[in-house]
Amino acid sequence: MSLQSTPNASRLHIGIYGKRNAGKSSLINALTGQQTSLVSSVPGTTTDPVYKPVELRGFGPAVFIDTAGLDDEGELGAARVARTKEAAGKTDVAVFVFASAPDAETEWIDDFRGRGVPVLTVINKCDALTDADAVRAAVTEKYGLEPVCVSALSGEGTETLRQRILDLAPEGFWDVSITGGLAHAGDTVLLVMPQDIQAPRGRLILPQVQTIRELLDKRCVVISCTASELDGALAALAHPPKLIITDSQVFPLVHEKKPPESLFTSFSVLFAASKGDIDAFLRGAEAISSLREDSRVLIAEACAHAPTGEDIGREKIPALLRRRVGQGLQIDFVRGADFPDDLSPYDLVIHCGACMFNRRHVLTRIAQAERQGTAICNYGIVIAALTGILDKVSLP
Repeated sequence: MSLQSTPNASRLHIGIYGKRNAGKSSLINALTGQQTSLVSSVPGTTTDPVYKPVELRGFGPAVFIDTAGLDDEGELGAARVARTKEAAGKTDVAVFVFASAPDAETEWIDDFRGRGVPVLTVINKCDALTDADAVRAAVTEKYGLEPVCVSALSGEGTETLRQRILDLAPEGFWDVSITGGLAHAGDTVLLVMPQDIQAPRGRLILPQVQTIRELLDKRCVVISCTASELDGALAALAHPPKLIITDSQVFPLVHEKKPPESLFTSFSVLFAASKGDIDAFLRGAEAISSLREDSRVLIAEACAHAPTGEDIGREKIPALLRRRVGQGLQIDFVRGADFPDDLSPYDLVIHCGACMFNRRHVLTRIAQAERQGTAICNYGIVIAALTGILDKVSLP
């Protein structure tokens, strides 16, 4: 993906689900107009989910997700279905492909509907199925959803399907803002950027890039500096900035030096709102006061990067927690897709800003934690709470 491309985390995620050999891969190829997914008559050809970024006419950037068959069998099949379940947590619109009467699909459709994810049903191979009418009737009766009939081979019905997908896209998908009402046209915004081993020479981290782009779109005046140059940056301004956005790791330093009239927040706090549910994270921060040395905390990173000596999740947050609670506090770590199904052993889950995840993925994890009675919070909010300045932080 080029630097000019929309990151996958910011695209509409359209998951294609169904039993083996239902025609999922051929349907994606028809929708994208290219051989995105391997097509074969051998059941189980699709193993790990395949993510294909596309531009949907009339909508914008999207990702099609081709998944393994829901009825896959055996030890390897179970692993494939587990990967499909992981993809389900990222899906904004779920498309179910049928080539036979429904059965294995029901549990999945019920789960999507329970989480508020719109579901669309499709009958592929309409020109080849001898019982297409019977399958259509069974799907309609079972789920109350009239399927779209498509022939991936001839292309019949694909435009109708594409439009139905767009119709089901979550309302306001593109309206989610990073900075919310904290910045407006003409405002001066000062960004205190991280410059450590996590952001080596020549690279900015994605949250900073995305925040800068949004502020420029809002017609703000954007000024950047590192924490060590904060005094000079403030002195160079004729007036205090309307908003200061800092790396969470230097929250106390920036709070101490900021002008009283400047609003103050962090990149991680902004992403807590734009990527997830900031109210849920604020509730999660309340659990910090209840932690004891025999408590158990899970720290979840969206990135699968190898941790370093200055890692915020692996080193800095654990040090702050143990300073508050005690050295005996048990802290576990997961990265990328390795998120436990059972969160009940944990008193608190602390999630990173999730710039590499789409919003649906983060909301799925929040819902899972709350369903299991486990508090969940965000890096930036936890750091602000542990350093005693959460009430001074401006929320988007």
